[in-house]
Amino acid sequence: MRLHDLRPRPGAKHRVKRLGCGESSGHGKTSGKGHKGQKARSGGSIRLGFEGGQMPLIRRLPKRGFNNAEFKKKIATVNLDDLDQLDAGATVNEASLRAAGLARGNFDGLKVLGRGTLTKKLSIEADFVSAGAREKIESAGGSVTLRDRAAEKKAAADA
Repeated sequence: MRLHDLRPRPGAKHRVKRLGCGESSGHGKTSGKGHKGQKARSGGSIRLGFEGGQMPLIRRLPKRGFNNAEFKKKIATVNLDDLDQLDAGATVNEASLRAAGLARGNFDGLKVLGRGTLTKKLSIEADFVSAGAREKIESAGGSVTLRDRAAEKKAAADA
């Protein structure tokens, strides 16, 4: 095989629409742009939402509320029936949940919820625990420790 033998895969390239090649081509004369006007000119395009000088709809409607999505905290949740598949006596924290595949992606905190039953004694370190989950964990002989993120951030900043 030589360089002159190289070709794109069949179907990878589309035929270029040939504009202005006579009236019988179907794309002659005005090349599909209609007659005159701003949109027929080269470089002639109007911005999104422009309504010909009329006050645009987005500016006519009243503004209400606010959007705080950029600063929203994402909390990962895990239920007791998921934790029941871990080994007895294990320490459950963010790292162990990631290793077990129960927590993925980026999140700012971890919350344990009370769906299902817990049959094993586990030591749980989380940011939040529901009341029902705490009751079930302690009745199974486990313990719950709430993490103090503010103290961790302060310690990291001081170091």
